[in-house]
Amino acid sequence: MAAFDASKHQTQSKYSSPDRTSFTSEAKPEGFAAAPAGSGMQRYLDQKIDWKGCDTGLECGTVLVPLDWDNPDGDAITLKMKRKAAGKDKTATLFINPGGPGGSGQDMVGNFDATSFPTHDVIGWDPRGSGESTPVKCGTPEQTDAYVATDSSPDDEAEWGSLEKANKDFAAQCREKSGALLDHISTIDTARDLDYLRHLVGDEKLDYLGISYGTYIGSMYAELYPQRVGKMVLDSAVNITTDESVIQAMGFDLALKNYADWCAKQSCALGTTQKQVLDSVTGILKGLDAKPLKVFDRTLTQSQGVTGMVTYLYFGDQGYSQLTSALVAAKEGDGSQLLQTSDMMNGRNEDGTYGSMMYSFPAIACADSEDPGAAGARKELAKDIKKAPILAPFFGPNVQCSFWSAKPSPQLKLQGKGAAPIVVLGATGDPATPYQQAVWMADQLESGVLVTWKGAGHSAWDLGNACVKTAVKDYVNKGTVPKDKTVC
Repeated sequence: MAAFDASKHQTQSKYSSPDRTSFTSEAKPEGFAAAPAGSGMQRYLDQKIDWKGCDTGLECGTVLVPLDWDNPDGDAITLKMKRKAAGKDKTATLFINPGGPGGSGQDMVGNFDATSFPTHDVIGWDPRGSGESTPVKCGTPEQTDAYVATDSSPDDEAEWGSLEKANKDFAAQCREKSGALLDHISTIDTARDLDYLRHLVGDEKLDYLGISYGTYIGSMYAELYPQRVGKMVLDSAVNITTDESVIQAMGFDLALKNYADWCAKQSCALGTTQKQVLDSVTGILKGLDAKPLKVFDRTLTQSQGVTGMVTYLYFGDQGYSQLTSALVAAKEGDGSQLLQTSDMMNGRNEDGTYGSMMYSFPAIACADSEDPGAAGARKELAKDIKKAPILAPFFGPNVQCSFWSAKPSPQLKLQGKGAAPIVVLGATGDPATPYQQAVWMADQLESGVLVTWKGAGHSAWDLGNACVKTAVKDYVNKGTVPKDKTVC
């Protein structure tokens, strides 16, 4: 249970993370605790989940896990979870994760269609570092506001310097407030937690549905514990390969073009052709760089405008009308709608505080991935702009991890050799996880089975048609494996 030996797995390194910093902090965010009584791993094998009623129809549970699974006698941290119980007909447990990284599985349970899996208890947990589990902590709300507002697409050396300094400062704030947690927050650690939770609920196999980053958790689990994979569904796959010919910005470019086509057909206020609409959108974003918009006592910067705009694309055509409204308003000088959706994506609350995902997202992402350093990020940006000429210039260079204070975890090649069939869902118009990544994931996972939804938006399970939902339900409930390369 929860064992891991890196030497038994193939790796796939590409970068050396040359600029990462190294310093320590004694900080311990809430949820740190002494290990349970006993010694060694037995401390945790004797633990039980004490389920108690909480939200309507749900039960809440709390367990301790080692900060470092390889040192079970050291500090423990807390994991929080919620369960929607199946009742007397229960046959298994379905663990679910909404992505992120750092998204709350507890929040996901409340809105999840558990009736699609009537004989499964459905459990969502907040992965280590996120939500109500022991959280990553970083700067003050004011410091985080300043970080979020930083120009992410520098136009000159002064702006490059400001961007690099902002990321150095942010990394230092996170280490100062989070301490050793940052060194034990990778998806390898989370997969080991998940295997422990599987053990605690008494299931021999893991049934699992993960969306977006949740597909990385599932793929990692399959690599570490292939013999324990039960019915696994990975929706909106991230890239688990070293192939970077298709990048996230390309997905957003495609999604924006799809929106522009729709908008033009409506003869919307942004234009009557795709090009006119795209020119309007980029014009609005460029305008925010030159002159940010005042929104009451705050300011909508270009970086926030881009974040707010792309947030609508996650919902496919269901978000198009609202996106038009937000863009037209910004064009007329009202940035409130874009700022609101930017705040939603960044986890900023009405009182100015931030939810944990603002901090857990980079902490987990930087623990999971190697990077080319600050100079390498400049070179990568030039390549990205050629691949995604509309939005990559606005996204700017990826320097968030360049100065991070934790080293990357081992870069395992995720293949899941010997695992039961793993169903991988991909949407052809997915903005955040381009469809090609689902193809790659299904190919690299030895038992991967690809199901394609011809649709737009992020999550084929949430937004997809009856064909997709039937394939998933028949697999999880009946064990009927869909035909590889099924198209819905």
